[in-house]
Amino acid sequence: MSNAIVVLNAGSSSIKFSLFLEKDGNLELDIRGQIEGIYTGARFVSKTPDGAVKAENSWPDGVALGHDGALDHLIAHLRSEISDDRLIGIGHRVVHGGLAYTQPVRVDAEVLKVLETFVPLAPLHQPHNLAPIRRALEQAPDLPQVACFDTAFHRSQPEVAQMFALPAELREAGVMRYGFHGLSYEYIASVLPDISPKAAKGRCVVLHLGNGASMCALEAGRSIASTMGFTAVEGLPMGTRSGTLDPGVILYLMDQRGMDARAIEKLLYTQSGLLGVSGISSDMRTLLASGEPPARLAVDLFLYRIRRELGSLAAALGGLDAIVFTGGIGENAPIIRSRVCQNAAWLGVATDEGANDGGRGRISTGVSRVEVHVIPTDEELMIARHTRRLLEASQGGFQ
Repeated sequence: MSNAIVVLNAGSSSIKFSLFLEKDGNLELDIRGQIEGIYTGARFVSKTPDGAVKAENSWPDGVALGHDGALDHLIAHLRSEISDDRLIGIGHRVVHGGLAYTQPVRVDAEVLKVLETFVPLAPLHQPHNLAPIRRALEQAPDLPQVACFDTAFHRSQPEVAQMFALPAELREAGVMRYGFHGLSYEYIASVLPDISPKAAKGRCVVLHLGNGASMCALEAGRSIASTMGFTAVEGLPMGTRSGTLDPGVILYLMDQRGMDARAIEKLLYTQSGLLGVSGISSDMRTLLASGEPPARLAVDLFLYRIRRELGSLAAALGGLDAIVFTGGIGENAPIIRSRVCQNAAWLGVATDEGANDGGRGRISTGVSRVEVHVIPTDEELMIARHTRRLLEASQGGFQ
């Protein structure tokens, strides 16, 4: 019998899941999958680590399972998969821990109430992250649950890096730079010592590039600065998010266009970024394959903002020893990596294009003053590790 940990990542219309089993002291992925379209016509798939389909199901269009129904189906499936093992807990990705939680925390009804107060800080993510926690507390109150936060890793940043130049009253009310994608950056920091001691001990910028995109400056594995701030819309242009915007634009939209908060929210989060600039797609693969000038412009803007932010983060670090690419685009788009590195030649970056085309490991040349690596991220494993550690500490070890 093995200890089992389930990891859940709930979004607005889907729940992704992973099941890890403890074997010889290590956590090994057993199955992963998702249930999507939970408010329209849901589709469920569960796969082995090598991609083979283990189970699948679908519901008619118009059938709304919702988060509760989707979680009930997932739990039933997972319990059947671990009938010979012991489920010790569920780990959840939760976007916002506010100032209250700088480390993963075991969730009970009181903790859930606190997490609900952070919904205004992440209205498009937090409610959905909390939905399966609430359901599991109702259905299996004795099953331990652990919340792991995308904001927690960045609490090591200097105070000035977390501040806006706003009155103290607003800062004390929680208006500050939180940073996100922390679980991804924490995973990269955890594996860097085995990949490159120089990068692990030195000054490193990690680029988490995907539909959501950000960059983080690490010094000896600790977050020093990041491109995302109060919300996950700041920083780089993303699939549908605008990235950094002059606050005066918001005032203009309100005064001259008559837009209210919800209309502006929709514009910034779902109608902008690569989609808004190109008018074609939010998917980098589609834009790279397109010959249309607006598609090229969207890619050029994405790369320009990375170039600007890389210089800023290198300045915050006082130099640069390594660059790491991760995330869907970072791991799978050699042309994006190549152009980012070409733009960073002034920092001493030199890329081995053959290695870059291979897409894994070190892709810089031997004479490059800055190491460049491609490292697949694993936020789910990071959550599973946190869950096991916290439950072991609280229960004095598992029997």
